[in-house]
Amino acid sequence: MNATVPHRIACAEAPDLPHAHWTNGWRFGNDVVLSGQTAHPATQRAADAGQPLDACEQTLVVLGRIEALLRAAGGHRHNIVKTVVYVTDIADKDAVGRARRAFFGDHLPCSTLVAVSALVFPELRVEIDAWARLDVDLRTSTSTT
Repeated sequence: MNATVPHRIACAEAPDLPHAHWTNGWRFGNDVVLSGQTAHPATQRAADAGQPLDACEQTLVVLGRIEALLRAAGGHRHNIVKTVVYVTDIADKDAVGRARRAFFGDHLPCSTLVAVSALVFPELRVEIDAWARLDVDLRTSTSTT
């Protein structure tokens, strides 16, 4: 039996924190699994400046971090096949949807959106987990009926 060698994903745009007890992502062959990403520390800087980022802005920052991790793994945004979006206010679902449409265009991955009571820092409104396959490009998808 040949075991797939896991590769830890590292990139400057979404670094693993030195004190963290997790990693941002792993690549197993063509599969990429990413931990939940937030817009921190950008959200903290914006909140400290009295200009907090709204849910749409946070989502775009998060998706940018996810894309940076995917690039580091050898992929791109259209390799993402599934996301789980956590929001602290379900009323933000439309803002998150606008950001997702701006980021993915017409090639949307599967997604789950859930409301949670809180995220790790009080200014955070959005966190996103992602799964990708480097041998899949959703821009080439077809519909089944």
